[in-house]
Amino acid sequence: MTTPTLRPLAAVHLREALTAAADGHAPAALAALMHIDPESWQAIETRLSALGTTVLDALALAARSGGAE
Repeated sequence: MTTPTLRPLAAVHLREALTAAADGHAPAALAALMHIDPESWQAIETRLSALGTTVLDALALAARSGGAE
């Protein structure tokens, strides 16, 4: 089984989503997440799972901390 690839543009969209969540802009966070391609989603989920977390947990942490953690 091959490891899914996280494309650079998807990484940018994930960063935009986390930044928007930290700024309290949920619609912008959702819009950024919707631009991530399926293979990159798999890569993100795989990497976050290895860290014991999920995309939702990462967004919630960003929203709670304002991106400071």
